[in-house]
Amino acid sequence: MDLSTIIDFFVHLDHHLATVANQYGTWTYLILFLIVFCETGLVVTPFLPGDSLLFVVGALCTGTTLNLGLSLFLLSTAAILGDTLNYFIGHKLAPKIFRNEKIKFLNPAHLKRTEDFFQKYGGKTIIIARFVPIVRTFAPFVAGMGNMAYLRFLSYNVIGALLWVFLLTLAGYFFGKIPIVEKNFSKVILLIIVISILPAVIEVWRHKRSKA
Repeated sequence: MDLSTIIDFFVHLDHHLATVANQYGTWTYLILFLIVFCETGLVVTPFLPGDSLLFVVGALCTGTTLNLGLSLFLLSTAAILGDTLNYFIGHKLAPKIFRNEKIKFLNPAHLKRTEDFFQKYGGKTIIIARFVPIVRTFAPFVAGMGNMAYLRFLSYNVIGALLWVFLLTLAGYFFGKIPIVEKNFSKVILLIIVISILPAVIEVWRHKRSKA
């Protein structure tokens, strides 16, 4: 898959998801579940759609394409289970990381950025990170690596997952079919992507500025 195809997928996510839903019917729920689960649960797939996907799902729930209640339940469950898996992967790999063994699928820059978030926000990073791409994928991994108590992690995990899924999906549900939004849906999705990565960009810029 080349870069132009990836960009087209993200920008026209509404068209692609609607096509998938029409073609696969109820299997669409499994596809959405797996996308959210992998995006939050595997550090090798932070590029998968998150915020924009939830918004589009909400918009598609206004008609007969998807069911809102079922979508909220499945996507929240996927987000919670994904973070849980990521936590235990980080916990398992922690000894190798601390022995400075190279692990191919870990991006040191992403890991460092997430560690900076933890230094700034503490355990609340698990909640805040839900709204920050890349960091969202690495936060539970770093929590497991840092031996955060699991019950404490779980409480942040559940709160963050519910806030993330409900806020963005319901935003799509209530605003996705407003005429001006519907007419410029691709631009809205692009705007959501830009806004979601903005905190991470600002954080990197501030970090580089402080070093300078």
